[in-house]
Amino acid sequence: MKNEDLLHLVEEIAKTRKLDSLIIVGSLSVLGIITDREVPDTMLISNEVDAYPENDPRAAFDIAEAFGQGSIFEQENGYYFDAISPDVPTLPEGWQQRLIVRQLDNGVRLKFIDPNDAAISKYARGEPKDLQWIDEGLRASVLAMATIRYRFRETTFLDDDERERVRAQINADAKRLGYPAA
Repeated sequence: MKNEDLLHLVEEIAKTRKLDSLIIVGSLSVLGIITDREVPDTMLISNEVDAYPENDPRAAFDIAEAFGQGSIFEQENGYYFDAISPDVPTLPEGWQQRLIVRQLDNGVRLKFIDPNDAAISKYARGEPKDLQWIDEGLRASVLAMATIRYRFRETTFLDDDERERVRAQINADAKRLGYPAA
């Protein structure tokens, strides 16, 4: 997905409902830094914008009815809005203070989670596509292993098993990519 695609989706949503601020999580959170640095195309292959309205998270599911998977919007554009609850992603403490904010001309504020915070959430999910996204981000220096390690320590996981699985994956990635042992 390109930045223009995200802006088009948000503009179309804003035409049909009051939308002040949208929190964007997941892979496409890297679109928040796209004006600051080059992001590998492999980090932008998702066609779904995982997001929710900041002031009314439940409205995300109403938005998904019109702009979500299987909608006319997706059929015409090839990408869609994927409703997410703010309680779903596993994120480190303080993630709200690190949101990357972009004010759009139509008045909507896009708030992207920091990509290193997104990496923690992706490690927790542990799906191959999530681990590939992290790998690409580390190789391109979009993500920072030192930051990920620090944020790992600031994260409350579902349980001890999840915490240990994430720790092991971070350590394995660090070793494979030549980072010093923590």
